[in-house]
Amino acid sequence: MDLNIFKHTGRFLILISIQVVILNHIYFGGYITPHIYPLFILLLPFDIKGWVLLVAAFFSGLGVDMFSDSMGMHASASVFMAFMRPAIIRLISIKTDFDPGAEPRIENNGLGWILLYTVLLLFLHHLALFVIEVFRFDEIPQILFRTLLSTGFSLVVIMIAHLLMTKPSGSRT
Repeated sequence: MDLNIFKHTGRFLILISIQVVILNHIYFGGYITPHIYPLFILLLPFDIKGWVLLVAAFFSGLGVDMFSDSMGMHASASVFMAFMRPAIIRLISIKTDFDPGAEPRIENNGLGWILLYTVLLLFLHHLALFVIEVFRFDEIPQILFRTLLSTGFSLVVIMIAHLLMTKPSGSRT
């Protein structure tokens, strides 16, 4: 059996748990909640099959929805983010053929690439989430404001997680 399945399953459980137990109870400015669970989708290998990516994204969002009483909003936003992921990767990557099993990581792609990749996909995720939540055209300025602020707060949390997962440059394994 492939050990990557265990790694990704463990990552899934840890990120959903952190989101549900800790981050869902943090509100900046009364309504901005940082999200770390999209990191699960961001870290999936480049060569993952499209349908597996979408199913994994659905279940990561559904995991948050089950504990947040949000009626599928996180699942929808996560699936949208996963759907857009290959296009974003093609848009920002010079290289189109990644090593089999390679993941988007700082040590593989560089800090600038990871930052751009994360910002774009987080923005799309949060935009979809808030559009679904509010679902009114007269609230577009508030949706954009919340999207920008939530993307910023989530970006800080996710980049800290990226840096904590980065192997020191001197280690060889």
